[in-house]
Amino acid sequence: MKKKSLTAKKKVHNQILKHLANKKILKVYKEFTKFLNIKYNFAVAVSGGPDSLSLTFLAKCFSLINNLDVKFYIVDHKLRNDSSSEAKLVSLRLKKFNIDCKILNWHGNKPLTNIQAIARKKRYSLLTDQCKKNKIKYLLLGHHIDDLYENFLIRLFRGSGLKGLTSFGETSEYSKNGIKILRPLINLEKKELIYLSNKVFNFFIKDPSNLNENFKRIRIRNLMENFRKEGFDKKKFKLTIRNLQDSDQSINFYIKKNIDENVIFFSNKNTIILNKFFFKQSHEVIFRSLSFLMKLISGKYYASRGKSIDKLIERIKLNKIGTKVTLGGCFFEKVNKTILISREKSSKN
Repeated sequence: MKKKSLTAKKKVHNQILKHLANKKILKVYKEFTKFLNIKYNFAVAVSGGPDSLSLTFLAKCFSLINNLDVKFYIVDHKLRNDSSSEAKLVSLRLKKFNIDCKILNWHGNKPLTNIQAIARKKRYSLLTDQCKKNKIKYLLLGHHIDDLYENFLIRLFRGSGLKGLTSFGETSEYSKNGIKILRPLINLEKKELIYLSNKVFNFFIKDPSNLNENFKRIRIRNLMENFRKEGFDKKKFKLTIRNLQDSDQSINFYIKKNIDENVIFFSNKNTIILNKFFFKQSHEVIFRSLSFLMKLISGKYYASRGKSIDKLIERIKLNKIGTKVTLGGCFFEKVNKTILISREKSSKN
């Protein structure tokens, strides 16, 4: 790179870092870095909203201060007429700050129902596939504390168990390709991110789907606003979620204990044996141990439906399983007092 270009680049970088002199922005940056113990290159998912633009700025500062390489990816779902032009606009705006964004396009047929859920899965897939391609292990997402509350209520209304209610946190593993997902803004409020985005970029995209009550998430968001008007205390809600997360960690201890003590793994890792004591634990421990093992054996990212696993556990406990039973890409077979689980040959990963 020419000396003139390097000087211009350094000037832009200094202008970016200068924003940390703002006390409000510095406070957000300190919260951002609190648990972000990264010593390797990482990637950031950019959408153009205030959350992701704030994340983009914070990640850029972090990469400059720690001399790390960071990649920025925008997913164009092509679900709206303006999505491609918006993606290009965000990319051009960020280029002025020496932030280069790669646009990942979703090609092919689009869903007519369950749009947001399917689009979310596709977004994760595109982002993590790109990370794997570039040998990046960490992907940062711009979820904030309001997203945490919304996600909790959505799963509560679905009848999710403790694991489902508490699984949306600071980190998660995308098992499909081993990418670790980080949410360093999870303890920050949206209003803080709007302030930061306006102050740094004087710009963000307003997604019209955020006003569409056909989407469950938007109805939940509006419900939260009604709760707030009635005196809803977010701090107490957060405390409740943290208490549930502590309980979840305790259950995880017994799940690991159950698997360590009551499961025999064969060398090919496609077959295991569960002894009779595996099913002597509490239902939650049995259920989650079995769900984990089924995903491990089948190689699938998602486990079978909860009701199906519950029925299988009941059949095993009542000794009503004889010939091979198939579920979630796995074969189950009773052998004396044990249960043999192997991968279904026709299973597609």
